[in-house]
Amino acid sequence: MPANLTPAYLKADKWFREATTDEEKILALQEMMRVIPKHKGTEHIQADLRKKMSALKESAEKKKKATHGLLDIFHIPKSGAGQVVLLGLPNSGKSAIVAAITHAKAHVADFPFTTSIPLPGIAHFEDIKIEIVDMPPITAEFAPTGIVNTLRNCDIIGICVDLSGNIAEQIKVCFDFLEARRLMLDPNNPILDEGGKSLARKCFIIATKKDSAPPEAIDNLKKQLTRPMEISAISVTDRASLEKMLADVFRLLEIVRVYAKKPGHEVDMKDPFVLHKGSTVADLALLIHKELAEKLKTARCWASPGSGGKIHDGQNVHKTHILCDKDTIELHFA
Repeated sequence: MPANLTPAYLKADKWFREATTDEEKILALQEMMRVIPKHKGTEHIQADLRKKMSALKESAEKKKKATHGLLDIFHIPKSGAGQVVLLGLPNSGKSAIVAAITHAKAHVADFPFTTSIPLPGIAHFEDIKIEIVDMPPITAEFAPTGIVNTLRNCDIIGICVDLSGNIAEQIKVCFDFLEARRLMLDPNNPILDEGGKSLARKCFIIATKKDSAPPEAIDNLKKQLTRPMEISAISVTDRASLEKMLADVFRLLEIVRVYAKKPGHEVDMKDPFVLHKGSTVADLALLIHKELAEKLKTARCWASPGSGGKIHDGQNVHKTHILCDKDTIELHFA
């Protein structure tokens, strides 16, 4: 009986064959097992997949025990309100971005492969911090083994494209790399891990070196995109373009800043709490202190200017009230 394997299965099989780590191979096998047609013609294939899965999990566990305590240079703990990891070909401008907007000592040079390990730095956007991570470059033939884990754990992937270079080649290499590893969000085909979390990440284009690129470069870039994607065109010598890029990142992170006000005190406008859009007063209380959240009685809200809400200054709100960016909240506990 023919197997009649679907395009979705063949795509997952390609992902498995191109995977470079046990973890990635396991994820690809899980996807293959999820999408494979379930009938007599595929029973032997399903059995083979289960056998491979068992062997890979055993191998991954052994490697985990063997490397226990060793430093993983591609594991970058998140810091700040969000983490953006930069992806691009050699000399695409990744290191120059990190050097321009953070205090990290990025090595910027005109020759390729000057970045050999991940380099995180903290950028400041208004009153919050955003982590920007410079990564070793990829090519059509090579990508560092640990880079997928770094990308999988970040909030946003910034695809760096040199506007003065071969735009079509850069887009193809980066998109092929991300799509093969299911790192680009696809609403029509979401890939989830065993815990139900998305394996893909939100992506946007950082178009670098706009000061040295021809006028038609941006239009050329837009024509090369195979899916809708936001573009931030920058020059590291143009501070306004870098601020615009950080504003784009803030919007893509889909977060809100909330200022806490103690009863009888002035509001603290220097260190806002950062929550996901759609968070409530109860979520804020939980973020501040779990035990106090259980004792939350009432709250007062001062809405941010331009939030579009109908809250009056100092109005009492329910714990289910949804917070807007730059709201001020005064919590009262029992």
